[in-house]
Parts: sequence; structure tokens; C-alpha cells
Amino acid sequence: MQIPKVYDPTEIERKWYPIWEGKGYYVAQAESDKPAFCIAIPPPNVTGYLHMGHALQHTLMDILTRWRRMQGYNALWLPGTDHAGISTQIVVERQLAEEGLTRYDLGREEFEKRVWQWKEHAGGTIQRQIRREGASCDWTRERFTLDEGLSQAVREVFVRLYEEGLIYRGSYIVNWCPKDQTALSDLEAPKEEVRGKLYYINYKVKDSNEFVTVATTRPETMLGDTAVAVNPSDERYRHLHGRVAILPIVGRELPFITDEIVEPDFGTGVVKVTPAHDPNDFRMGLRHSLAQVVVIDKQGKMTEAAGAEFAGLDRFEARKKLVAMLKDQGLLVKVEDYIHKVGHCQRCHTVIEPLVSTQWFCRMREMADAAIAAVKDGRTQFIPESWAKVYFDWLENIQDWCISRQLWWGHRIPAWYCQDCLKVTVARTDPQNCSSCGSEKILQDEDVLDTWFSSALWPFSTLGWPEQTADLKTFYPTSVMITGFDIIFFWIARMMMMGLKFMGDVPFRKVFITGLVRVEGEKMSKMKGNVVDPLDVFERYGTDAVRFTLASAVGSSADVDLQMIKRKGADGEEIREYPKMEAARNFANKIWNAARFVLLNIEGTKHNPAAFEGELGLYDRWILSKLNHTIERFNDALENFRFFDATQTLYHFFWDDFCDWYIELSKPLVTAKDPSAESVRARERMLYVLERSLRMLHPVMPYITEELWHMLPHEGETISLAPFPTADLSAIDESVEADMNSVISLITKIRNVRAEMNIPNAESVKVKLAIKDEHLSKIVASATEAIKRLARCSEVEILDQLPEMRSCARAVITGIDIAIPLEGLIDLDKERERLKKELLKIETEAEKLQARLANPNFVERAQPEVVEQSRLRLADLHVQRQTITKTLESL
Repeated sequence: MQIPKVYDPTEIERKWYPIWEGKGYYVAQAESDKPAFCIAIPPPNVTGYLHMGHALQHTLMDILTRWRRMQGYNALWLPGTDHAGISTQIVVERQLAEEGLTRYDLGREEFEKRVWQWKEHAGGTIQRQIRREGASCDWTRERFTLDEGLSQAVREVFVRLYEEGLIYRGSYIVNWCPKDQTALSDLEAPKEEVRGKLYYINYKVKDSNEFVTVATTRPETMLGDTAVAVNPSDERYRHLHGRVAILPIVGRELPFITDEIVEPDFGTGVVKVTPAHDPNDFRMGLRHSLAQVVVIDKQGKMTEAAGAEFAGLDRFEARKKLVAMLKDQGLLVKVEDYIHKVGHCQRCHTVIEPLVSTQWFCRMREMADAAIAAVKDGRTQFIPESWAKVYFDWLENIQDWCISRQLWWGHRIPAWYCQDCLKVTVARTDPQNCSSCGSEKILQDEDVLDTWFSSALWPFSTLGWPEQTADLKTFYPTSVMITGFDIIFFWIARMMMMGLKFMGDVPFRKVFITGLVRVEGEKMSKMKGNVVDPLDVFERYGTDAVRFTLASAVGSSADVDLQMIKRKGADGEEIREYPKMEAARNFANKIWNAARFVLLNIEGTKHNPAAFEGELGLYDRWILSKLNHTIERFNDALENFRFFDATQTLYHFFWDDFCDWYIELSKPLVTAKDPSAESVRARERMLYVLERSLRMLHPVMPYITEELWHMLPHEGETISLAPFPTADLSAIDESVEADMNSVISLITKIRNVRAEMNIPNAESVKVKLAIKDEHLSKIVASATEAIKRLARCSEVEILDQLPEMRSCARAVITGIDIAIPLEGLIDLDKERERLKKELLKIETEAEKLQARLANPNFVERAQPEVVEQSRLRLADLHVQRQTITKTLESL
């Protein structure tokens, strides 16, 4: 058997993915008797690049998909990308700007062609990078949110919602980005805390010498005031009900109105009302039939309605000028520093401008109620469950969704306006005539739909809806959605609403929410210089190692934290190292080396499914029990999305149980040059455990396991389609595991004493053991040869009790007193110091246990078995303390 001494992940990763994809191993069946398992990938932007958040989520999705596929499921991991409307358009517009052009120079049709060209050129990057992750996607089903099928689904949904009166067009106040020149939903205009000013301005009451003071953070909008408002229950201003105020600078008459929305505690309790430039004022204006005076335009500049002195000024320049004029006229009472939250464009961070605009909206209340009910009644489950509250809070306070965007790249709104009768035609296919009057003079709406509109349909549109396809029947609802907490509102909630509305069922049964990937507890950012490039760490540590690291980091904490160490290289350059990834790479090397040892010693050995049948010794019964225990625990961990537990279960079984103990215990038989029948069986059992271990490891570490599996005797073309091991519960024997743990603890303790006493490796020691329990005595006696070989002992003597001995090392494990004569081997003073330290450690633990058991709250409230375990441990510590005390006396 030729197997390289060193594991080279780069060559292996390049080798296997083209084979997996080329042979169609991951192509799911539209019709199958197997149970279905489906994950629809959260579609990354077509223009995007892989980041660690993608790497984390894709790793978890792939682990689940590979695991289910091996378990016999008809598993589909459906890949795809999002057209990312505004983000993609901005990229192409920047390219045009470098050429001295704008999209208007090209015109809409040519600009769209330009974006498609750029998408074809640059859009494959993210897909290539996903393949690099080892993702077992079905690329034959890859979708794009602007492809023909999904475009048909978008149109169908729009038309149905319009026909039901749930989509409507109207003038409403929206979040407007003056830079990107488009309306934004509330989610796309998050409020950021800013240090601003609160301006107190005097408004004169008509026909009196009285002034009322109004507080505002945006004095420039007062030019559009059409009323002054107070709370109807505010007694301070009851005398002003029905009166009129005079707008400073402009002179316009403003009626005093009363409205419950006014907070008496804000400022002076009197507020200016600007219906065209504030959401609350807009709604107040509708209630009181107020005029809407637009004084700021879509470019963020003042309009002619603001007055000749301000027309054309930037909104913030107008603020400065207006404040100066108010001060000159004695109308500015005071200015206070004021911290408040202001909406900003999520993409360019421009301060948004609330503007009244004619847009398309979707009524959400009815669909939101259905989505709330689906989670409350358990049809969809959030994991961790705490994220459901975030979902509920948003849906319970949902507003109508502004779905139109003033862009050219995206799903164009399927509405046509008649130039003759002015009616609107909304249609599934492009009409030739007005649906009302038949006129051919119709023009399509210039706007496109919010990117999240098409994304909301992703779980069913990607499976062929509105056609009733076999894929739709087989794979909807999908099994699980894995995504970040930051898009619970943007995406999860909207998918729930649309899935329930158009499919009559939830889009996924479970939602697993991941946190941020942090470095040393901090969020990654270019400014901090702590961004981890997944492609870089794939290259340095191997993809399998990075996958293992990421999955291992998904524990009880919301976020995933990567350790990073910075050091200077030989020529002074900064080198970043990731200890957890290095540890995972070491684990991959351990897997490789263990497999190499087995392969070099089992030539001619055939795979024997019955290798563990018949009479078995302690070591074989133990490894069989541990193997099946591991399978059971791994499956349970993945069933419950406990990825940390799953990876640690694999790690400790393979490294600790299989490599450190079973291989070492079996070496004499496995490496025998003249193999007996017993040696042949030992090799078969070694092969049996290794092969099943590789199948267990495969969902997490697909590349190395595929490579090694093909070197073993095996059945099938690929490990990824081999059956996942099933746990034989009858083979799990807790008593055998306990017996073997005693042997392991004994060998480990003797090794520790040798190390602590600096006994040379070449020196064999004589060991005396006092064991009172008859069963334990037999177990240790049966393992004597292994104890001699692995602990380097020339003699192991088992006694009922240890004789009085001087100059010997003493140690204790549960049920066994150990004595190692040290005559001529060690420094006795050092041994005394070691025992004193061990005694102190035992006494410290005993004191803590005594205090716990003396606490009534612990004894009464803790589980009875926990209390009993504490008592047994305390008793054991007392025995150990007595033994060490006697040893110190003997020294």
C-alpha cells in the first residue's frame, strides 16, 4: 500500500470536488420513495465574495445535508444567487462613471444589457468559492432570482396580491435616499444614534402678543409646516384650541390642532406639523386633512415652495441659513445638544429624507398574523427558541411594505398605465392594450420590486412554482433554514408570510439562527484589521480543518469566536495564526496518520461486517461499545443542532479512544509478521472501526475521509453515498466502558508518576497494586500485559493491600492503591513535594464538596443522583487523602 507520509489537503481538495459534481452524486431525485430532506441556500449576492459568515452557515448546511444523504434521505441542497438590485446596480454605475458615463446616457435597455454582461463575467466567483467549501449542492438545480422561472413566480405573486387588494399604489411617506435615488423600506433605513441639536423656536399666536415655543431637530422642514399640534389633554394649551399661529420667516397661517400622538413631555409639548416630511406628521395630516407642502426634493435640495431665499440649497445648508435668520429675528429661543436616532441608508449611510411619494405597497397585517400563528403552534420552530420573540415583535408591529424601488436592475413592476383613460393594467404577461379601454398607448411602470420581494418566494419559486412540479411536491416544505439573526425581519418573516399565503404551508420546518463570526470577541472589520478571509485559511489549514473549527465553535453562545495570534515573521511582516484551526489541522493529520498505520498493516485484509461477532476480549468489547455510543451521541447532537457536541464526540472518540488506546492495545496482533487467526481477526476489527469512523467523520470533513475511504476495502463509488453508521444499542455496555476506564486510568496514572518523578524511559518499573474489589482485580489481571507494555513495567503485582514500604512512589485512583519502588530511580525530596501538592489538591476539592453538601439548598434542590455522586466523590477523596498521607509517612 502506497500512502504518502504527509497529508496534503490542497491536492486532495482539487481532486475530489470535480469528481463529486461530475458524477452527479448530489443530484436529488424529483420522485423517490426515500424520505425527503431539503435546504434552500440563502442566496448570496451574485456580485459577492465568500466571507466567514457564509463559510460558517454553508458548513452547517453541508454537514446536515451529507449526514441525511448518508442516512438514506433523498437530500437536496439547492444552490443559487440573488440579483441584489441596488448593490449590483451601484457596482455597474461606478464602472460607467469611470468611463465618464451614466445609466441615462445608455438608456434602460442598454444599461440592463450591461449589467447582465457584468453578471456573467463576475457572477461566477461566489459559486466557485462555494464549491471550494466542499458544499454538496445539486448544481443542476441552481437558481438565480432573475431567471425566467423565478421571474414568472414573482409576476404571479404580484398579480394575485394585486387582484386581492393586498398590493396597491398610493402616495405615502417613504424613506428616500437622496444618493441612491430610491425609496427604502424601514428595514433598509436603520436608525442610527447621532449627536444633533434640539432647536426651540417661537411661533406667534395670531391676533395676540402670545408666542408658543416649538422644539424640532429639523428646523429646515418648518418651511413646509401646515399646522401646530398639542395633546388634547394638555391643560397648558387648552386656550389655543381652534386658534391660529403664524409660521416664522414665511408668514403662513397654521391652525392649532389636537392629536393624541403629541407627547406633552417632548420639548414644550407643542409640535410643528410638516405632513410632507415626517411619518408621524404625515399620518396626522391625513387625520386632519392638512395640506402637504413639499420643501425638500429627491436630491435633498430645497424646492421653490421653500421660498426664493432657500430654493436650490442643500437641506443641511438651508438649516444653517434658516437658524441664522431665526436668531436675527429673535425667534430662536435656545439650542440644546440632543442625542436621537436618525434613519440612514443601509448601503451608502446617507441620512434618509422622509418624502411623500407615489409608490407600490403591500398590505402585511393578514399575512403577518398567519406567520405568527405558524410559529406559535409549532409548524415552524426557531432554534435557539429565543429568536422567536424577535420574530414576533416585528410581525406584531408590522407596517405596510413599500415594495417599489427607483432602480433599473431588478424585477420590473408588471403594471402598465394607459395614456388615454389613465387606468392601470396589471398582468402576468406583457399586454398589448389597456385592459380598460383597449388603447395601445400604454407605458410600463419604470420602477422595480424590492430585492427582498423575490427573495421572499425563494423556498417555493426555486422548486418550480407556480407550476405544480414534482420537485415542489417532493421538497416543499423544506426541512431547515440556516441563516443569520440579522435577516429574521428582511427574509425569514417574509418567506413565512409568502409561503403560507401561496403554498398553504410554512416554507421550512426549522430555522437555525447563527450569530456573528468574531475574532477574539470582536466583530470583524477592515478598520480593525481582523477580517478573516475563508479562502486564505482554506489554503493554509485545509478546508476540512476550517469546517471542523467552525462547526466546533457553534455552541451555547450566540456568536462564533475565532482565536487569532499575531506575530512578526523573519522579515518583519505580520503573520496571523488561528490556534483552533491549527488544532483542527492537527486532528486531520491524526486521522491521516492513524489510517496510514492501519493501511500499512492490513494488506490482504478484507472488509468483514461480522468482525466483532463471537467471543471478544475486554479491549474489543470496549471499542465496540464506544463506537456505538459515539454514533448514538453524534446522531442525537445533529438532530438537535448541537454542532459543538457532534464534533467533540467525533474528536474524542477518534483521537482518544481509537488512536491513543485501541490502536496501541491492538498493535502486537495487528503488526505481527507471522499472523495467526487471532491477528487476522484483530486486523479485521481495526479496519471495521476505522471505516465506520471515516463514515461518521465524512459530513464534517468530506475531503480527507473520501480520500482515505477509497484506500480501504469498501463497497460503493463514494463515501458520501455510503450508509451512515447506525448505533447497535445492544453493543453499548456501560460496565465494559467502566472496566476499561479503570485500566486506562491505571496506565495513565503510572505514566504520570514516571513523568513527574523523571524516571528514564529506558527504565522499567515494578508496580504493586492493592485492589480490594474482586471484579476490578480480575479486570486488571487480564490487562497485565498491556499495562506492562504501555506503562513500561517489568512487573505488575496485585495484592489485597500494600505492605509497609519505604522509598516508593504512591498514587491512588478509584479502587486501586499504587506503589512503585523508587530505590535508585528518583530524588525522594522531589517525590515528597509532589505528594504534598496532590494532597493539597485533594483537600481543596474535598472542602468544596463538604461545603456543597452542607448547603440545604443544594441537597434539597439538586437532582438526587447529583447529590449522591457528590457524596461518593467525597468518600473517594477521603480514601485518597489517607493513602497519600501514609505514603508521605513512608517517605
